[in-house]
Amino acid sequence: MAVPIGEPPPPRSALTLRIVLSVFGLCLWIAAAVLFAVLGLPAGWVIAFCVLAVVAAVDLLVVARRKLSENS
Repeated sequence: MAVPIGEPPPPRSALTLRIVLSVFGLCLWIAAAVLFAVLGLPAGWVIAFCVLAVVAAVDLLVVARRKLSENS
């Protein structure tokens, strides 16, 4: 698509960056939950990290779906 001279290119979404950050968060929270569970630390922390991992997984699914619908 040609952009007229003097006009900025159309904006692009940062969905790929959000996918990378979601995967990083998912891995981080799963690792933290496993580590805290193995070390025998309070169960409240393990539950909190699991909840955060679920939030990261849901975010990953939502962003991946948006990216797929954007490309088609």
